[in-house]
Amino acid sequence: MDNQYINALPIPACTVDPRGFITGANPLIKNVFVYEDIAGSNFFTLTGVKREQLMSANTSEIIVDRNGKMFKLWINEGAKDDEDIVVFFDEATARESFRTKLESDRAAIAYINIDNYDELIASAPEDYRRVIPAQIDLLVRKWGDSFESPVISTGDDRYVMYTSRGRLESMIEGNFSVLDEVRNIDSQIDFPASISIGVGISDLSLIESTELAEAALELALGRGGDQAVVKTDDGTRYYGGTLQSFEKNNRSKPRVIAHAIKALLNDADKVFIMGHRWPDMDAFGAAIAASAICNFLGKDSYIVMDKHNEALDEVFDLARDTEDYNIVKAERALKAVTDRSLLIIVDTNRPMLVECPELAEVCKTRIIIDHHRLTEDSYQNSAVAYIESYASSASELLAELMQHFSQKRFINKLEAEVMLAGIMVDSNHFSVRTGVRTFDAASWLKRGGADTTEVKRFFQVSEGDFRAKSGAIAGAEYTEEGVAYAVTEGISTNTQIINAQVADELMTVKGTKAAFVLGRNELGQTIVSARSLGDINVQALMEKLGGGGHFTSAAAQTDDPLAEVLARIRKLVKEYFDREEEERRTKMSRTQEIELIR
Repeated sequence: MDNQYINALPIPACTVDPRGFITGANPLIKNVFVYEDIAGSNFFTLTGVKREQLMSANTSEIIVDRNGKMFKLWINEGAKDDEDIVVFFDEATARESFRTKLESDRAAIAYINIDNYDELIASAPEDYRRVIPAQIDLLVRKWGDSFESPVISTGDDRYVMYTSRGRLESMIEGNFSVLDEVRNIDSQIDFPASISIGVGISDLSLIESTELAEAALELALGRGGDQAVVKTDDGTRYYGGTLQSFEKNNRSKPRVIAHAIKALLNDADKVFIMGHRWPDMDAFGAAIAASAICNFLGKDSYIVMDKHNEALDEVFDLARDTEDYNIVKAERALKAVTDRSLLIIVDTNRPMLVECPELAEVCKTRIIIDHHRLTEDSYQNSAVAYIESYASSASELLAELMQHFSQKRFINKLEAEVMLAGIMVDSNHFSVRTGVRTFDAASWLKRGGADTTEVKRFFQVSEGDFRAKSGAIAGAEYTEEGVAYAVTEGISTNTQIINAQVADELMTVKGTKAAFVLGRNELGQTIVSARSLGDINVQALMEKLGGGGHFTSAAAQTDDPLAEVLARIRKLVKEYFDREEEERRTKMSRTQEIELIR
């Protein structure tokens, strides 16, 4: 391309050779760069755009910001990879500024919910029952006013706020400070006040933004509350979540759920029950309980299970030998499904973790009973979703539900023992995530015939697993921040269980705030168990590895090498502490500013 053509152009332009170097430019290029003599310079160095990207400039928008202006890049038609190309700089400052303003002004919807409102009011001293809601109301409205975003009350415990993308970004920069302000209210009870925020913003329509906001709030509540969830067309982001889930005193919900489940069971011709892959004692106990309910109502039920850990061998054999439970492979279950089949999923709410994802797709009606916090990929639109993150286990939830199907106790000794074992496993023998309702469920199971001596036998391990567990504990590393790391040597089908037991043991060491234990299973996958005492949200960390769980107990499973996973966990923990320190300094700075104003 000759220089005469370039110089005759009415807009800035230059030529770029196949290596990415500029071979010539017209005088107007000074409107783009602060100097005219750019011949011989690398185009990528000047603009941040590679020649390979330039080749697609006419089909995909490329904008560069230079010399205080914005330019859209074009190239000559028919440009070839092995020839010089002409790059045109079309000024788009006004257009891009207008587009930025439109994006900034795009409407966002936020739903705000006061967590555990009924329990908060019922537990508070009489003098505080009006004060606490009034204080929360004042803080929420004041926070909205600070962003010029109106807040409208839609009920005693609900608000809706209208804002914009630009103001939302400012809220995010402040990490939704209203969460901390509400948490600091003196409630005069044994758990703090908190709120949940669900924000939706879509490029499609205001209706879509509203639906995203509703889904975001549901997700925030399902994850235990005290957090903000922002859902956009591109994905989901989480903020806050520093409190553990609190046990709810409302006992009417299990009765309502049991009534709904009974109606669905009566309409079904077959019932399929499944938990997560490689089920633990809780998943198996909950499945056995669901099967017992079906048997009581005279419904054919099938527990879908392909493989299980050695730790389940004894209880699995006991259940199979009774011939009271139809335990089938996924392949057989898929062949037996009909249009009226009902699926009950226990101890998980994520499609990627269930025993047979295909079964969940072909069954038109689905019930979920789980105690894990919701995630972005959790099942949606289930007929019944009884998901309570405060509960110790899925077995605890099933024990409560079973009491509302009949005044007559229809549970047998084995079922009571397996369910009690499930509660004990997930609560680390009643030491974590244990509330009054957990002990009530255990008491009911004990009256149903559960023998604690028999239950204890379920937890016996092989000599090899015991040595692996002891070796991991002995070789654990403890950091100054109070974090313990351990690795279980060898490969075992019980790696998941061994890791969990090692992590629980490490948490008994003085000064330990969190523990991460890694090992490999027989498939070569890296298994991670994480525990904490509440200082660190291990669920948030495990979600970054594709796992999940609870605030103080979580896990992950990945195909990545163990060494890489361990390095990543160390990095995540360091970032977590750095972020906590930064937030602490910010709070101190704000406090000092307030004191100076006073």
